Amino acid sequence: MAAATSVSDFLTALLDRRRTSDDLRESSIEELCDALLSTRGQVSGRRIATALLMRYKALSDVDKRAFFQYLNDELDVDAGKIADLAAEYKQSGSTNQFEELVAAAEPRRQELFRRLNQAEGATASLVQMRVDLLGFVKDEPELKRTDLDLVHLLTSWFNRGFLVLEQITWSTPANILEKIVAYEAVHEIQDWEELRRRLHPSDRRCFAFFHPAMPEEPLIFVEVALTKEIPGSIQQVLSSDRVAMDVDDVKTAVFYSISNCQRGLAGISFGNLLIKQVASELSQELSQLTTFVTLSPIPLFAKWRAQEALDELPCDADLAAYYLLEAKRSDGLPVDPVARFHLGNGALVHDVHDDADTTQKGRAQSGGVMVNYLYDLGQTEQNHEEFALNQTVAASRSLKQRARGMAQRLNTIKTETSK
Repeated sequence: MAAATSVSDFLTALLDRRRTSDDLRESSIEELCDALLSTRGQVSGRRIATALLMRYKALSDVDKRAFFQYLNDELDVDAGKIADLAAEYKQSGSTNQFEELVAAAEPRRQELFRRLNQAEGATASLVQMRVDLLGFVKDEPELKRTDLDLVHLLTSWFNRGFLVLEQITWSTPANILEKIVAYEAVHEIQDWEELRRRLHPSDRRCFAFFHPAMPEEPLIFVEVALTKEIPGSIQQVLSSDRVAMDVDDVKTAVFYSISNCQRGLAGISFGNLLIKQVASELSQELSQLTTFVTLSPIPLFAKWRAQEALDELPCDADLAAYYLLEAKRSDGLPVDPVARFHLGNGALVHDVHDDADTTQKGRAQSGGVMVNYLYDLGQTEQNHEEFALNQTVAASRSLKQRARGMAQRLNTIKTETSK
């Protein structure tokens, strides 16, 4: 009798599960959201989250847009309730009212995203979901509210404590090496032989950050050349016929390519952490290293020159020095995004080089000029503070002189033009 009851219970549970699955398939995506926010059980919550993510993935772009509009409008905060609770808390200072205020200030869609992350593989799905959302925000800026909630959670989930630094070598699994080739955003990797030249020689390194929830997806990676001197061109670094150096002779670590891999994590910065940790790793491995620099593109230089109607001046290193130190946005920060990144990390603008990138892309974006940002590990904190507080651009003496010389030249041109 006991055995029969056991079988009966099993069949009943199986039928209940089947009915639940049928209900999930027949429910609208809005009903699935409501069900996920209402459930308290982990098992049922995981099942609903999985169904919801699968349903979202199958939506058309039109329906995805409608889904985000639903999140934005129907799962928003109640501003009136927040105002009332804030006024009450201001009067009483009660812990209970503070708790109510905090709860009311969090949009329900934020809790929805949090519960969606119960499903297997959900973190990667949510990162991809944000890629879709960013596309819609361009035309519907009010959806930025939903984006802010998703960024808030992703920033927490991808904080430094969860990131894993791994060295990428020629022995790294092929599926990850394929992604390094695909995600390289600065200097295109043409084929496997070129990838081998960047990873295999003893004077080359590559490091990437990974997250435990996305173990086969690099988040960001940096390619490093170990050299004696600071290089003045990317051709010098990537030459196919160069001879690898003995690592005992190297003195300089050159960060020549930094590529973000996940568009859905845009605005969540890993680059600062990556450079500092790689510099620390290399210092421990090679104690003779004394210099840490980049060899970086200047992506908006040619565009700025055209906007400033400076066609009579060549797109060269002298003008680039002026651009990097003096061209500012309305908020006082440099026009150049790569400059903002490295200066914000505490680097200084060290040197500029003509004919440093002779590729079509390099010529188009900067006339072939490239720049070295120097990371003086004993000075980066102070440089960062000055840049963050006063927008001060740290630069070498020689670069400041070049910029001053170009400023005088520009003033002369302006005076002659106004006559």
